[in-house]
Amino acid sequence: MGRRVFRKEGMSTFSIGEELVGLARHERAEDRLQELVVRLFEEARDDVYRYLLTLGLYPPQAQEATQEVFLRLYVTLRKGEKIHSPRGWIFRVAHNLGLKIRAHQDSELPFDPDLESRLMVSRTNPEQQLAERERSLRFHRAVEGLSPQQRRCLFLRMEGLRYPEIGSALGISASAVGEFLRRAIERLRKVRDE
Repeated sequence: MGRRVFRKEGMSTFSIGEELVGLARHERAEDRLQELVVRLFEEARDDVYRYLLTLGLYPPQAQEATQEVFLRLYVTLRKGEKIHSPRGWIFRVAHNLGLKIRAHQDSELPFDPDLESRLMVSRTNPEQQLAERERSLRFHRAVEGLSPQQRRCLFLRMEGLRYPEIGSALGISASAVGEFLRRAIERLRKVRDE
């Protein structure tokens, strides 16, 4: 999965962060602030939604939570608070909100985001289907066997976040993110090579 970077009208993630900080200081920046939050929403909503699904939220809950994350971003910026890494902030809030929602749905089974792909009819022959199903099952078991922190780091890295952004989202250091990812990748490579 390619790394997504906020680039619209020649702006990088960092320059958007700087602009957000600058705008939060001005009273009449309301319209521009709304435009920037809308742009961030358009750029990152699918990534946030997919991440919330990986935390086990059902699709309607993930959609609501995604909207809530960006509403919180707007409210926070409107209060004048500084956010230097909008993408990292967004995923940190999504992570915390997703865990909170999951804690309230303990009586329900978590949503399986891979269900749709398993239900899709494949056009390969039965032998290829069986081999692919076995390979996929081994991989999913390996991912499930990762620690929760390793899984979260892996999913956020797949969404294009850098180590410091992942660390910020999960409340850990960038070096800890690197170590979690190293261990996760090592374990997944072993499964692949079996």
